[in-house]
Amino acid sequence: MALVETMTPRERVMNALAGKPVDRTPVANPTNLATVELMDLVDAPFPAACRDPELNARLAATGYTELGFDSITPYFTIVQESSALGCEMQWEQKDNWPTVRMTKPIWEGPSEVEVPPGFLEHPDCLAVTRSISLLKEEFGDHVPIIGKTMGPWTLAYHVFGVERFLLMSIDDPDLTMEAMHKLKEISVLFGQAQIDAGADALTFPDHATGDLVSGAYYSKFLLEIHQEMVERLDAPLILHICGNTLDRMDAIAQNNMAMFHFDSKNDPQAAMDIVDGRMGLVGNINNPETLYARGPAEVRQEVYRCMDAGVNMIAPECAIPLATRLENLLEIPQAVKDWTTEHQD
Repeated sequence: MALVETMTPRERVMNALAGKPVDRTPVANPTNLATVELMDLVDAPFPAACRDPELNARLAATGYTELGFDSITPYFTIVQESSALGCEMQWEQKDNWPTVRMTKPIWEGPSEVEVPPGFLEHPDCLAVTRSISLLKEEFGDHVPIIGKTMGPWTLAYHVFGVERFLLMSIDDPDLTMEAMHKLKEISVLFGQAQIDAGADALTFPDHATGDLVSGAYYSKFLLEIHQEMVERLDAPLILHICGNTLDRMDAIAQNNMAMFHFDSKNDPQAAMDIVDGRMGLVGNINNPETLYARGPAEVRQEVYRCMDAGVNMIAPECAIPLATRLENLLEIPQAVKDWTTEHQD
């Protein structure tokens, strides 16, 4: 029996984010779907596509038009705000990610944190907000636009430097909390600007990963701030944290965000059991081993594993490797549709 879809992509994604019924599980990567092959296809290469609104929109749209995903995600990196704040950037070329030069942090501590005049008018902020406006104009209410605003923990790595900030979190928890409360205002400012431009939902990366800090850190430093973000930002939020997060997933499930975008280091069924309906999960197809290095058959196996566990939205675990082959990405929505057809009553 052929699969009959009764919802638009936007209806499907927004229903899933709200915990409402869907015609099938949506496929929506809340971080990034850009690849070199897609850049070449629409003549929108990095780093220009990260900094020019029209190129940004053109590349972002391919997630829907060429790959068949149910959303469009126009913020490709994790550095736009940091660039606008004054961090030294390394923009790289089309086959590599732009990064913040961590060797030259811009601030020593929270007392120095300030939003520079004209922050939202900085070209690297406008690249995202204007891209969202262009995409909203083109796709309207048919396809959801998912923006992205960095959480305070991620911003702290960029503006203070990773080592300095992590030492601060050990040596002076009060100073760390002061930093979080100051930096969260940048998260709100840029997030709301994207909502005002037309974003339907926001990814909220805040990299308190198991690779760097203990699970207790999430409850200690971020849980209440994340709950506050839900109150202050007028759109569904999707938390993103890389790495193994099973040890902090119970706390994450208390933050009132719509979903959590989780890493392939976490077993899908174990993760679903922990959140236990308190929030949705997005993920968690492996990037380096499966999407980059293997083929469609292995991609399908991982999709089916997530579908069997009841994962609420299927996606790669994070921003995909830029050399990922399109055949592997095309397999994700196809496998979701096939699984759904096989499990129809």
